[in-house]
Amino acid sequence: MTDVFIFVYTTKNHNMTQIKFGTDGWRAIIAKEYTTDNVARVALATAKWLKKSHKSPKVVIGYDARFGGPMFAEVAAKMFCSEGIKVLMADRIATTPMVSLGTIRMKAQQGVVITASHNPASYNGYKLKSAMGGPSVPADIEAVEKLIRKTVPTIPTESLADYETAGMLEYVNLEELYLKEVKAGFDLKKIQKKVKIGYDAMYGAGQFVFPQILPNAALLHCDYNPSFMGQAPEPIARNLKEFSKMLKKSPKLVAGLANDGDADRIGLMDEKGNFVDSHHILLLLIDYLSQHKKLTGEVIHTFSVTGKVRDLCDMYGLPYQVTQIGFKHICQLMNDGVDVLVGGEESGGIAIKGFIPERDGIWIGLTIFEYMAVTGKSLNELIKGLYKKVGRFTNDRDDLHISNDRKWKIMDYCKEGKFSKFGDYKVTNTEDLDGYKYHFKDGSWIMIRPSGTEPVLRVYAEAASKKKVRAVLEAAHGELGKVK
Repeated sequence: MTDVFIFVYTTKNHNMTQIKFGTDGWRAIIAKEYTTDNVARVALATAKWLKKSHKSPKVVIGYDARFGGPMFAEVAAKMFCSEGIKVLMADRIATTPMVSLGTIRMKAQQGVVITASHNPASYNGYKLKSAMGGPSVPADIEAVEKLIRKTVPTIPTESLADYETAGMLEYVNLEELYLKEVKAGFDLKKIQKKVKIGYDAMYGAGQFVFPQILPNAALLHCDYNPSFMGQAPEPIARNLKEFSKMLKKSPKLVAGLANDGDADRIGLMDEKGNFVDSHHILLLLIDYLSQHKKLTGEVIHTFSVTGKVRDLCDMYGLPYQVTQIGFKHICQLMNDGVDVLVGGEESGGIAIKGFIPERDGIWIGLTIFEYMAVTGKSLNELIKGLYKKVGRFTNDRDDLHISNDRKWKIMDYCKEGKFSKFGDYKVTNTEDLDGYKYHFKDGSWIMIRPSGTEPVLRVYAEAASKKKVRAVLEAAHGELGKVK
C-alpha cells in the first residue's frame, strides 16, 4: 500500500485556529485548519492529559484511507513519544473499530484515529478512543480541549524508526486482531452459504478487511482512492446509487452492506437495491437479539431515532432511554455500567451486546446477515414482520448546505419558539433534547439540528409513507425559507 505525501506548512503566529471537538472528534479541511501544526497541538494536549490521568500510559494510533493519513499519524506519534508515552502504531490502514478493539485488548489508556469518518475528501480529523474500547466520554474530551495550546509546539526531528529503536514505538497488526474477534463471534461459513451479499467500501478503510471476512461477497469501490471519486463516504441512500444498481442487476445477491470512510457506520440494502435505514436496522437488532438470541439489556438511542423503537421495547418489556446526538453519549452510559442490549443513532452508528462499546458497521452488518441465515428470511420479510408489530413507517433526512450565519439564525428561531406550523402541518408537541423535534397530529414529525462539523443544517422527518415523508420535508423547507 502506498500513500501520497504532501507536507503542509502553516505560519506560526498568535492567531491559531481554535480546535473544538464535535459530536465525534475534531474535523477540519486539509491544508486549511487541518495541518501538521494543528495535529501536533491536539496530540500534545492529549499526551499532557494522559500523563495527568495515568501512570506510564500507552496509546494506540491508527488511520483510515484518507489523504495524508500516515503523515498526520506520524506527527501525532512523534508528539506522544516525545512526551514519554509508548505508541502502538497500526502497521497499515485500519477501521476505527479496529483501533478501539486494539486499545482495549492491548490494555492501552487511549486510542487515536486519524479520520474524518463520513466527511468529504477535503477533510481529515482526529478521534479519541477510551481504554474501555469506545469513544472517549465528553468529560475527557473537554479536558483534552482545555489543554490545547494557542501556540504551535515543535514537532520532534527524530524519525519513527528512532523511536522504535528506543522502544517508544511498536507497530501492531490491528487487522489480524479484528479478524480473530470476528471469526470467534460469527459462524461465517453459515452466513456465506445462506446469504450472498454485495459490499460497498465507498473507498474507505473497510475495503481491506471485509473481503477477508466474506470472500464470496461481490465488491464495489474496494480500491484505494483518497478522493472517494468526489463522493463523501457517507452510507446513505443518495450516495449509494451505483451500489443499488449493482444489487438490482445481480439476482443472486440478497443484501448489500456499505460502510463509511472509517467503517464504523452501516448502510444496508435489500435484495432489490432499496436502502434500509438505521431506524429499521435498530428494530431488526432488537428483534433478533431479544426474541431469537434471548439476550436482555437496555436499548439506548439518540434523539433523532424513530419512536417505533420505544413501541417495540414496550412490547418486549425492554427498558430504553434517549440521549443527545453523538455515540459518545451512548458510550458514556455503557462505561457507567448500564447493561446495554443495543445502542444506536440514526446516522448508522450502532453497537450491540457481546462486543466492545463501539459503533462498528461491519459487525452490525454481519449480525443482520446472521439473522437472515438463521431464519431463512429476506430483509424484506423480516421488515414486514416488524411492521405487523409497530406499524409501517419511513424516514428521510435532508442536509441543507447553507452558511453558518443562516444556520444559527434558523436555530435561534427554533429556540425562540417561532415555528408553530410547517405548511399545513400544525405542531402539537415540541422536544428539544438536542435540536428541535416537532410532532404533528398524524404521528409524523420533523427535526431540525445543526451539523457540528460542517456548514450544514440537518432536517429529519418521519411519516407513514415515502410520499408523506417527502411532503413533510418540503413543508419544512418552505417554512425555513421564510427565515430572514
